[in-house]
Formats: sequence, C-alpha cells, structure tokens
Amino acid sequence: MFGLGKNKIQGKKINFKIEGMHCTGWAMNIDGELEETPGVIEATTSFAKATTTITFDPNKVNKPQLLKAIKTAGYDVLEDK
Repeated sequence: MFGLGKNKIQGKKINFKIEGMHCTGWAMNIDGELEETPGVIEATTSFAKATTTITFDPNKVNKPQLLKAIKTAGYDVLEDK
C-alpha cells in the first residue's frame, strides 16, 4: 500500500548487483538515471558494494523498466540480489 508515512512515500524495494562501476561518480550516474524513471521513488547505489537499491511504485514501473534504466546509464546487472 502506498501513502505518506513520516513524510515519505512508501513503495516496493528491489536490489540489484551492478557490474562496471569504477568510482563513486558512476554510482551517482545510476541513481540519476533511475530517479528520472517515472515511478521510481528513490535509488541508492553503493560503489563499495556494487549494488543498487530502488524504491518504486509497482503500479507505475516494473522490473524490466528498472533494468533498462540501469543499462541506459551504461551498466549491467550481474544478478538479482
């Protein structure tokens, strides 16, 4: 269920392991691309862990669209985490 809770919209979370990041700036590229995707509430990518965690509204965006946004940013997903 979606709604306001502590001034944050809550959504579904998904994690991906990312391949091809070589610095923290590249992690910000992934976050930027994901956050421009309609339905994405928040994206947090960790260079150190090579992962991204995405909070999204599944009524507006789906897993293949999230994967496409990551690939558009120039990275590959190694596996679902």
